[in-house]
Amino acid sequence: MKKLISLLQKVGLNGFLLGLLGAILLASLFPSWGASTSVIPWKPIINIGIALVFFLYGVKLDPIQLKTGLSNWKLHLLIQTFTFLIFPVLVILLLQLIPWIDDDFKLGITYLSALPSTVSASVVMVSIAGGNLPAAIFNASISSLFGVFVTPVWMGVLGGANSDAQVDFLPTVTELTFKVILPVVLGVIAHSKLFPLVKQHLGSLKYIDQSVIMMIVFTAFSESFAQGVFDPYSGRILIQIGLVMLSLFVLVWMVISLSSRLLGFSFEDRITALFCGSKKSLVHGVVIGKILFPDPAVLGLVLLPVMLYHIQQLIIGSAIAQYFSRKSR
Repeated sequence: MKKLISLLQKVGLNGFLLGLLGAILLASLFPSWGASTSVIPWKPIINIGIALVFFLYGVKLDPIQLKTGLSNWKLHLLIQTFTFLIFPVLVILLLQLIPWIDDDFKLGITYLSALPSTVSASVVMVSIAGGNLPAAIFNASISSLFGVFVTPVWMGVLGGANSDAQVDFLPTVTELTFKVILPVVLGVIAHSKLFPLVKQHLGSLKYIDQSVIMMIVFTAFSESFAQGVFDPYSGRILIQIGLVMLSLFVLVWMVISLSSRLLGFSFEDRITALFCGSKKSLVHGVVIGKILFPDPAVLGLVLLPVMLYHIQQLIIGSAIAQYFSRKSR
């Protein structure tokens, strides 16, 4: 149990997650603090925070390491195909089987399917499980980079199918260019000069990401509570969505496992495919979601399935990583 708790802390189930839950609780108690009527200028603060998060992400990307990682292309192709193609297709099929889920939550589940893989959780779990660590680092990094472009495209195609909150594609691309893509590019350009300076502070830089995410979550849920968005939904609906997220995780895991075996991957590569292909990034979900869904009330509904999936992928993934660790000894 102590080992599991330690692993959960490494992959993100720690004070950050408690902070997110605290932000939602605070939003429910004092919605006026984070709503659009608040005296605090949340919008410019968050916009600057988003640009800073992705600039630092670009600084941390190593172009040479990404170039070196291209050699194991079959594994990379499988993981990226699952992340950005098969995962969304499975969600589209799954949503046909659960017509009773409210359309606003369907939008959130669709958005989840279009997100890139998480970086830290995937790499840590692959390391613990005894998988191909260099391949995990490459895929987690490249997935995050692809997600900046692919996620908005997917939502432009599918976002309006399940909700009235359609994604206005061209303005969204323009906003993403200035707030996300441009900061990433500038960060990559500055990598050689800035990374040696920030390398020893990487552990502390995560608090910038986490602070921006908690602000976005707080303001989104504050607006949702202020407008009474969650009033029509009971606790039973929350449990149902949680079970749908659990079913989705198990389904994706099984399909990746079968595919990697049929392709004859080694044990280490199968582990990497399983963990990198089944994960979805909460960081990108919250930050990009702030741009794709400018209405904070809608964003609160959209983020609910993403957060539920995130919690489950950490808990279940950590337990499976421990199992593979014992199996590989």
